[in-house]
Amino acid sequence: MNLIMRLLINALAVFILAHVLDGVTVNGYSGAIIVALVLSILNILVKPILIILTLPVTILTLGLFLLVINALIIGLADTLIDGFEVSSFWTAILFSVLLSLLQSVLQSVLKDKKK
Repeated sequence: MNLIMRLLINALAVFILAHVLDGVTVNGYSGAIIVALVLSILNILVKPILIILTLPVTILTLGLFLLVINALIIGLADTLIDGFEVSSFWTAILFSVLLSLLQSVLQSVLKDKKK
C-alpha cells in the first residue's frame, strides 16, 4: 500500500509541475501516473548504472553531476512516453530539482496527516 501511495504522490507532483513549468507537458492525470511509474522504474534500473559509470565525474564535481544524471533520466522518460514532453535539457534539470522538492513536501504533509 505504501508503494501505491508513493506512486500517487509522485504522479501528483508530476501533474502539478507540468502545469507550473512552461516546457513540461503531460496528458492528464493518467499520463502523470504513467510518468511517475516510468520514472520510478528508470530510477531503479538505469540510474545506478549511470552513477557507477560516471562516478569519477560525480566525485570531481562534488555530486553536482547527479543533476545531469537526473535530467538524462527525465529525457529518457520523455522519449519513452508519448504523453510526456520536456522541451530542453535545462528544463529537465529544473523539473528534476523541483520534482524532488515537491515530492518531499507532499510526503511530509501526508505523513503528518496520517498521525
